[in-house]
Amino acid sequence: MWNDTDTPIGYLITFRCYGTRLHGNQRGAVDREHRRYKSPYAPANGNRFHHNQTQLKSEPVLLTARRRGCVERAIHDTCAFRKWTLHACNVRTNHVHTVASIGSKKPEIALNAFKANATRQMRKAGCWQHVHSPWVDRGSKRYLWTERHLSLAIDYVLNGQGGDLLDFD
Repeated sequence: MWNDTDTPIGYLITFRCYGTRLHGNQRGAVDREHRRYKSPYAPANGNRFHHNQTQLKSEPVLLTARRRGCVERAIHDTCAFRKWTLHACNVRTNHVHTVASIGSKKPEIALNAFKANATRQMRKAGCWQHVHSPWVDRGSKRYLWTERHLSLAIDYVLNGQGGDLLDFD
C-alpha cells in the first residue's frame, strides 16, 4: 500500500570508505552522467582511474573489525539519541548500509550524522588518526515509500551483502 504522505517511511542510506571505488575502475562507478536509478555504471577507464589514484590523500580506507564495531556503535547511538528507528545496519569492509526511519528530517541529516559520529567514535577508540574523513563525499539516500520497499531494503541490508565478516585486525 502506498504511503499517502509527503514523508517517506524510511531511507536506505549507503556510504563508502574513502578511496575504495574510484571512477574509472574495472567495476564501474557512479558519476554525474551515470547516477540514475538502475542505469549502468560509468565504464572502466584506465587513464581516469590512474588520475584518481594519484589524487588520493591517503591509502584507501578499509574497515577492520575494530573500526566496524565503532561505526556500528555510532550509528546505533545516533539513532537512539535522535529517537530515529534503525531497522537495519550492515558495516562492511569498504561501505556501510543502513535502513532508518527519521520522521520528517531530510536524509542528508542522517547521512551526515552517521558519518560524523562514526568518525568521532573511531578517533575516540584510536583507530582513525588522519585529519581527513574516512568517508567519500556524499552517499546514497534511497526513499522508501511503502512497507514493501522498507521490507525489501531491510532484507537487502541484512541478507544481501554476503556472509558475516571475520574479525580481522
